[in-house]
Amino acid sequence: MKKNVLIGLLGPTLDSGTGSSRWERWRPTVALCQHQNLLINRFELLCQKKFAHLARLVMGDISAVSPETEVKLIELELDDPWDFEQVYGALHDFARAYEFDTEREEYLIHITTGTHVAQICMFLLTESHYFPANLIQSSPPPARGRGGPGTFEIIDLDLSKYDRIASRFQQEQKEAASFLKSGIETRNAAFNRLIDKIEQVAIASREPLLLMGPTGAGKSRLAKRVYELKRARHEVKGSFVEVNCATIRGDAAMSALFGHVKGAFTGAVASRPGLLRSADDGVLFLDEIGELGLDEQAMLLRALEEKVFFPMGSDKEVKSEFQLIAGTNKDLAERVMKGMFREDLLARINLWSFNLPGLRGRLEDIEPNLTYEVEQYERRTGKRITFNAEARAKFLKFAVSREALWGGNFRDLNGAVVRMATLAPGGRITIESVTEEIERLRRGWRSGPAAEDADLIEQLIGKAKAASLDLFDREQLMSVIKACRASRSLSQAGRALFSTSRARKKNVNDADRLRKYLARFGLDWRQLNES
Repeated sequence: MKKNVLIGLLGPTLDSGTGSSRWERWRPTVALCQHQNLLINRFELLCQKKFAHLARLVMGDISAVSPETEVKLIELELDDPWDFEQVYGALHDFARAYEFDTEREEYLIHITTGTHVAQICMFLLTESHYFPANLIQSSPPPARGRGGPGTFEIIDLDLSKYDRIASRFQQEQKEAASFLKSGIETRNAAFNRLIDKIEQVAIASREPLLLMGPTGAGKSRLAKRVYELKRARHEVKGSFVEVNCATIRGDAAMSALFGHVKGAFTGAVASRPGLLRSADDGVLFLDEIGELGLDEQAMLLRALEEKVFFPMGSDKEVKSEFQLIAGTNKDLAERVMKGMFREDLLARINLWSFNLPGLRGRLEDIEPNLTYEVEQYERRTGKRITFNAEARAKFLKFAVSREALWGGNFRDLNGAVVRMATLAPGGRITIESVTEEIERLRRGWRSGPAAEDADLIEQLIGKAKAASLDLFDREQLMSVIKACRASRSLSQAGRALFSTSRARKKNVNDADRLRKYLARFGLDWRQLNES
């Protein structure tokens, strides 16, 4: 069996006492060696030099109650036991110099004695494995003023061994993920994994988040939920500030984002703080960040890296500690190639990037989102809305069919529910209402961008081959087509498409990789650009 080694600090107050009356008091250092079910083979007793006399008295008492225990007195160079830096340094030096033999010995760190600062330092050094040990905490017997061993508890800091604690953390993580999904019981496995990852990052990091995905995929709603989750966990204290960068240009963009001083430009009759300052200690959500001008991008980069910036017309820097969440439905790497987006800014905001799929990529989530949209309509209007069974089944059948393009994603679904609910006689959506709404959606999609993409693929590879493609393959092919048509050469398109994976390859031939991919569909780069 392994030997038990106890490491503890002498308690100048709790362990004190002289004469026979000291045995009538509970003294934790001595009491730990009195337990019949805890044999201490060696006690490393740490103390300040000025308490060496008390330490020797305690050593003698330990020998009297536990002759099997070998006590070693270790004096610490410690002037102020309440100075955190000094105490941690002394204990850290002791831990680094001590020759632990974990194959033959089990170590216990006593955290009942010493100042509160010393107890905290002992915990931190154990939690960080400088002490390869478990903690032991002792308590006096119930009757005050009496001697005796009292009780003790051994604390293992490996939380994985505590099922109740582990399950509690798992439950909190599930609740946080559900919160980010607005309580919608989504079924798409890839989306659920994505949300779990966002939940982890949102709690652990204040670095920028980049939310990518098509218009209407839910970037704005998710950004607001991330903020609310962080605020509930006391990660931020400030406000959630949102702006769509596509709505601001030139001086208006500079002023809106960074503020201005009075007289900075014609019409600046008063100073304006700007959105970055309004988001201090909070979250700034810049939707469609790809639409920002290059000057604004440069100032934003500095604000992200140095947390300072100049308002328009001012020579005095201001500070703002905000977390950025950026949203985009554009390919920012492609915009970098075209000189429309700064490469250094993309590198700064691309630390945590998450691609939100559109509704067509989450067909199994249409039903729970349909229920959610109906509930939201009821909450806003106070009206009770229901589907009859036949109407609901017809709408869901259409919604998951290949015919349903969902070009506007969840905005299309929301609009459909609002229209059907508003026109529902007696609050009940009938099959007639569903039939009318389906036809309305079809008409809208015939002229939308999703329909244009579908038509282009059919033109290039033929209707039969296009119809045989899964949604994933069709979306991937469309992305490749757009990259090719935006590039001056096959090699440039390849660099844009394989910018991440190419760094892991010894022999890079992006053009050849892209040529082989296009050949699978009977396409080549020249054909795409000519068409």
